[in-house]
Amino acid sequence: MLLIYINYFFDTQYHLDFTVLLTYVVIGLGLALLLIGVNNLVSPNLPVKEKISAYECGFEPFNDARIRFNIHYFIVALLFIIFDAELVFFFP
Repeated sequence: MLLIYINYFFDTQYHLDFTVLLTYVVIGLGLALLLIGVNNLVSPNLPVKEKISAYECGFEPFNDARIRFNIHYFIVALLFIIFDAELVFFFP
């Protein structure tokens, strides 16, 4: 019984569709891993003091990043996004 089921599974178009899909997935993952590996081999890895510092801009942190902002900053930002999105629909 199991042999009949296996033979039926491998003889149908169902198997061929998944084989093509599996082939594309394997090729895609292989290409992605190949490109990541080539990038790690070719790119220089020279840590500089500025790159490994807390901020790449060169300033040392002088305060906590979790400070309270006034709500008006967020309202202005939301209004800008809303009106900017509306302007897209005004022009054809």
